[in-house]
Amino acid sequence: FLFVGSKWCIRTSFSGRADRVSTPLNAQGMMWSTSPAYTEIETRVLDWLAELIQLPHAFRSPGDGGAEGGGVIQGTASEASLVSIIAARERARAAGAPIHRLAAYVSQQAHSSLTKDARIAGVEPAHLRLVPTDGALAMRPDALLELIRADLAAGLTPFYACATVGTTSSGSIDPLRAIGEALAALPARPWLHVDAAYAGAACVCPELRHIIDGVEHADSFNFNPHKWLLTAFDCSALWVKRKADLLDALSIMPEYLRNEASASGAVIDYRDWQIPLGRRFRALKLWWTIRHYGAEGLREHIRRHVRLAEFAERRLLADPRFVAAAPRSLSLLTFRLAGDGPDADRRTRTLMERVNASGEAFFSHTMLPDPATGEARYVIRMAIGGTWTTEEDVRRACDALLARAD
Repeated sequence: FLFVGSKWCIRTSFSGRADRVSTPLNAQGMMWSTSPAYTEIETRVLDWLAELIQLPHAFRSPGDGGAEGGGVIQGTASEASLVSIIAARERARAAGAPIHRLAAYVSQQAHSSLTKDARIAGVEPAHLRLVPTDGALAMRPDALLELIRADLAAGLTPFYACATVGTTSSGSIDPLRAIGEALAALPARPWLHVDAAYAGAACVCPELRHIIDGVEHADSFNFNPHKWLLTAFDCSALWVKRKADLLDALSIMPEYLRNEASASGAVIDYRDWQIPLGRRFRALKLWWTIRHYGAEGLREHIRRHVRLAEFAERRLLADPRFVAAAPRSLSLLTFRLAGDGPDADRRTRTLMERVNASGEAFFSHTMLPDPATGEARYVIRMAIGGTWTTEEDVRRACDALLARAD
């Protein structure tokens, strides 16, 4: 990520102030009865956010037009995907499938947390399938179906698939509609989770919502306001179509937690929507962020960063010494020095290390397949997302790269 100068270290986000207010309150939001206001605010704010990114009504709480859905704030996208895979596992078990015969599917470019989540959920490591990607590094629906059919023939039960909207390495976007339609055609449709941890924030802009076209096919959807929507860490929004799936998988009611409100079934107990029992008052900072910036303020924040990434793309790729490693995705640009083989990779790595050591900017790296050869190449990532990042900051970062490219 790009952190220029000392701004990232010394300036506090607006929503960070909400944390400073909610922490002394020490609210315990595990159940409605322990903090009704906590629960009601979280439900309302998640519906606001779902409306802002135009999620289908099925994902919203019953009070906002949804049938069985609703949202919950998790700590990270890793927790959200773990919750979804456990819910999918329990749904499959209820249908008679043993855990050791379950198979899950993620893109080759999916975040490593999905592998960890599958391991925690008890999925056999050999039954986690990494689906091949296309030239844009997006999951191939035909390859997904091929793997599923092979597993069905081998007596396995495909129970879970995760589509990524904005992969960590390159920002690639899996085709949700094609994946959803492919899964819907199967005799028993696997759970479809959408991990939009980084890119989901872009959906506040109407012109960028095409990245989640087909999301109505999903069973769960997640993105992190703490990544790109001006909200302090930790705040990861997860929505489900059927809250009953979460309750069936995660609800346990010992005597010491019994109360009249929970027994009535008329309230939400968020302890049953997550892994831990206790939870902090994270909804307040999301409430403050939305109320402070408003829809247009949030949209301008996203649009400005996309424009800055376009500026960086033009500036760097106009120089023949640089080539794009993958198509630019929103505010994420991946590139390397031109050339083939290990020597070009070594030069790209040396360039990044020298710029980082200079203190003028800080970049991260990844490995991406070469579009022509499929060979893994060392590439630099410029992810523009800082609240106070300006065009001058990006210009200086580009200049630092250009000055050291030889």
